[in-house]
Amino acid sequence: MTRIIAGSAGGRRLVTPAGSATRPTSDRAREGLFSSLQSLMDLEGARVLDLYAGTGALGLEALSRGAAVATLVEQDPRALAAIRSNVDALGLPATIVDADVTRFLRTEPSPYDVVVLDPPYELEVDGVLGALLPWLAEHGLVVVERRTRGTAPVPPSGLRTDRSRRYGDATLWYFSRP
Repeated sequence: MTRIIAGSAGGRRLVTPAGSATRPTSDRAREGLFSSLQSLMDLEGARVLDLYAGTGALGLEALSRGAAVATLVEQDPRALAAIRSNVDALGLPATIVDADVTRFLRTEPSPYDVVVLDPPYELEVDGVLGALLPWLAEHGLVVVERRTRGTAPVPPSGLRTDRSRRYGDATLWYFSRP
């Protein structure tokens, strides 16, 4: 199994769209995320939902670490092209969904063990956290990347804050369904 480390997989760099619309999670934060996830749960066989997927790096990393399913939700056409290229290059069985996240979350839910959100920093996520509750499996985890100097996400009733970890300009917030 190939792990995606330092932005690469098997010697291949992940494709990132040009411009500032997509802000990939830093290599350091991604490694920290997966180290934390491994201490909180077993990724083997997990179902992972990657919202605001960007390059697909988080969902693809989860697959490379044993997740059974990764659904990558993105609406930006350049990011979608990058995701498709990365999925093809790595040969990992990700499902790519071309949709706005809020619209996607209004469809029939399917339970996921891990949900990762790495939206644009200016986007408010508290409403998204509430909308994804039906998508989260019992004892599931949610990880949200936000600007360190920004406002912390406020979990809805039904999610508790487990921890946060700072990686320079980004902070990862971990929430769980008790």
